[in-house]
Amino acid sequence: MTPNRILLTGAAGRLGSLLRQSFAGRFELFRLSDVAPMGAAGEGEEIVACDLADAAAVQSLCEGVDAIIHLGGIPYETGWPELLQSNIVGTINLYEGARRAGVDRVIFASSNHATGMHPNDRILSGESPPRPDSRYGLTKAIGEDVAALYAYKHGIRSLSLRIGSCLPKPDNKRALSTWLSHGDFVRLVQVGLTADYIHEIVYGVSRNTRSWWDNSAAYRLGYEPQDDAEVYAAEVEAIELGTDLARNYQGGNFVPDEFSGRKEWLG
Repeated sequence: MTPNRILLTGAAGRLGSLLRQSFAGRFELFRLSDVAPMGAAGEGEEIVACDLADAAAVQSLCEGVDAIIHLGGIPYETGWPELLQSNIVGTINLYEGARRAGVDRVIFASSNHATGMHPNDRILSGESPPRPDSRYGLTKAIGEDVAALYAYKHGIRSLSLRIGSCLPKPDNKRALSTWLSHGDFVRLVQVGLTADYIHEIVYGVSRNTRSWWDNSAAYRLGYEPQDDAEVYAAEVEAIELGTDLARNYQGGNFVPDEFSGRKEWLG
C-alpha cells in the first residue's frame, strides 16, 4: 500500500519546508504540523499547530494518517530540559500516537551526530553502534531505539535516517563526505514512504565519492541518489574545520564543543 494520507512534523523548519514544497499536491491529505507559523494551507494541506510534548494533542494529530514523516524537534545542541521535552518526550509521544491511531509507518529524522564520536577513517553503516557527539546526538540515538521498540513490539514500520549535511551544496571539506543534496533527501523520504521494511537505520547521504557511510541498506530499499559532493571539491577542499577533534571525527564541530574526555579513548 502506498500511503496517501501523510503527517509531516517540523513542517516549518528548513527540511520540512523543502518536503512541503516537493510533495505539494501529491497526497490526498498532507497534514503539516509545527509550533512555528506555517502560513496558509495549500491544495490538499491541513495545518495543525502542535507541541510534540503534549501527548493528548499529538494523539489527535496522528489520527487518520497512513504515514508520518517525523522531522519535529530541536535540530541543534542545547540544554537538557529543552532537548528532553522536544526530542525525547516528543518522539515517544509521536510513536505512541501512531500506535494508538494505527499508523502504518514512521520515517524518523535521526542524525549523523548519533555516531559522531567515531573517527572519520572508519566506514559506518546503519548497523554501527551509536557513539553520540552531543546531547542532541544522544536524543537521536534514543529515537532510533524508540523506533525499534514500536516496530518490533507494535508493528509500526520504522525507518531512521541518520541525516548528514543537507545543504544546497557542500560548504567545507567535511561535507564532501557527509553531504545530502536536497534532491536526494526528497528521494530518500519517498523511498521511506513506499519501501517494504520493518525497522531500518540508514544514512541520509548522497552518493559521495568520499562518503564515510556504507549505505547499502538504503540502496536495497530502492534509494538511488543522483548527486556526488565531489563535483564541488575544488570549491571547498581548502575549507577545513578548526580543531583536530572536529577534523578527525565524524561529528565535526559537535565533537570539540564541551569536550572534556580523553582523546586516547576515542580510537
